[in-house]
Amino acid sequence: MERLKGIGVSSGLAVGPALVAIQRTQVIRFPIAQDRVARELSALERARVRSHEQISQIRRRIAGLKGADLAAIFDAQLLLLDDPMVVGRAARIVMDERVNAEWAVQRAVDELAVVFNDVEDPYLRERKGDLHDVAGRLRMNMRGENGGVRDLLHDLEQPCVLVADELTPSVVAQLDWTRIRGFATDAGSRTYHTAILARSLGVPAVVGLHDVSKRIPSGAWLIIDGDTGDITIDPPTSVREEAENRARRSRLEPTPPRAGEGPTETRDGVRIHLQANIERSDDVPAALASGAEGIGLYRSEFLLVGGPPNMAGEDEQYEVYKQVVEGMAPRPVTIRTFDIDERQLARPLVDAALDARWFPEHERVGHAGLRGIRFGLAQPAIFKTQLRALMRAAAHGSLRILFPFVSSVHEVRAARVLIAEVRADLEARGIPVGKPAVGIMIEVPSAAFTASLLAREVDFFTIGTNDLIQYTLAVDRTDERVSDRYEPLHPAVLRLLRQVRRGAMREGIPVAVCGEMASDPLLLRLLIGCGLTEFSMTPGALPMARRVIQDTSAGEMARIAARVLTLGTVDDIEQFLLESFAKSGERNEVKTR
Repeated sequence: MERLKGIGVSSGLAVGPALVAIQRTQVIRFPIAQDRVARELSALERARVRSHEQISQIRRRIAGLKGADLAAIFDAQLLLLDDPMVVGRAARIVMDERVNAEWAVQRAVDELAVVFNDVEDPYLRERKGDLHDVAGRLRMNMRGENGGVRDLLHDLEQPCVLVADELTPSVVAQLDWTRIRGFATDAGSRTYHTAILARSLGVPAVVGLHDVSKRIPSGAWLIIDGDTGDITIDPPTSVREEAENRARRSRLEPTPPRAGEGPTETRDGVRIHLQANIERSDDVPAALASGAEGIGLYRSEFLLVGGPPNMAGEDEQYEVYKQVVEGMAPRPVTIRTFDIDERQLARPLVDAALDARWFPEHERVGHAGLRGIRFGLAQPAIFKTQLRALMRAAAHGSLRILFPFVSSVHEVRAARVLIAEVRADLEARGIPVGKPAVGIMIEVPSAAFTASLLAREVDFFTIGTNDLIQYTLAVDRTDERVSDRYEPLHPAVLRLLRQVRRGAMREGIPVAVCGEMASDPLLLRLLIGCGLTEFSMTPGALPMARRVIQDTSAGEMARIAARVLTLGTVDDIEQFLLESFAKSGERNEVKTR
């Protein structure tokens, strides 16, 4: 038995086996039963075969376009897939340690990467990039249609205690808390937004443990005491049973929030519109069950998983978009055009979060180049194929087209020219088309500063807070050296949000907020105080957001927001918010314990 001391941030006692989540690489390791080993090995082999097929297909395509010399760069990846030091080693880890195959691949790659680090030959050292690429592809193919932590939890045999290096509020909000009894993290403090959310959900939590995600093996039994900040690892049976009885008596087993019915309003009657962010058509039932009033963001680039963008045909896209539109009818569906960059012409798309975090810092390529609408305008054949599919799907319901990464009026006008060309072509062929509204993502400072000009060109705005914060503060959230400077409450960010809203209001177009800010109770209240009334977030976060909104006074928050905009530092702003909520007497998660 071992005890660790952290910061108790949410009251209660949680007892269960550890599920270890390393969010920096989006990999979770968990123990598996003996009868599941064969299933994991089969999944690993299917992923290897599928990965081999994908890389071979890309190699053939590149050979046809650019010649055999350039295509040969993929030979190393094909060899790695057949090398027993990768898939063979991962299979051995699954059998010996009885852990999930995805984690076993991570382990095998980490071990082999050390070998590459010690090689003096520069050419061989560079092959480490191929190793990471192959590993990312294997993980993607093992994951299949499952997109993240919440999907992997379906495989748990019993409720667990989550141990992680970090947990963002958006991840916490969408987890199934009937399967997680509590959590402990390396990072955090009492005013950490994830801690605030844990208190709101009634989930026992201890944070600020520094290296707990490395020290606790997956499957080890834990007792988490959210009152004292103590964590007990592998307690004796008698201690564990006593803690379980205490937890049961306290009735701390959380229940998932229920989706609300009818319009969502603040305490003083301000109407708030809540929509869902989704990645695939299968997410529509979850969006409806959560009470979403529409789809605020459909990430169409997830159609490209497994291949480059020109592999997604018009008819294939049309059927998917049509399915989403008809499934949500009569609610609106906003579909973002491909938010990808030029690198993905040569490398299949992986989950955006994985792509950003998987590659070592020195191997990363910036995402501020030929991306989003810039990519579409530079690749008109790919762009027009998607636009044709969208225009056809718009004939079946309320569909809106959203252009990502817009930085200028010129880009919007150029994209509208292509829409007009697509419409004329389809109508000339007698194909029914709709009249979708056209909007843009406000994700870069140039778009925020010229919001009043851009508002004249489009029908709506969606503020992409994740990228807007990153580019405003020049902070890469995936770079641990500066990630602590990623601050949604930075005065520059809040002033830009205000400027975007004012620009939209002048032209009478709606503006929605999409991103992690909308999933954070503290920030959601502040955004309402700034006059924003439309939000889009993961379906799992919607019930919590609805409860926060119903407990919020928009008038009071407007007064608080006005004061916040005069403060000069993040610490001043956060402290003022905490004190203001405590004084207001609202039923608010940010009250100090």
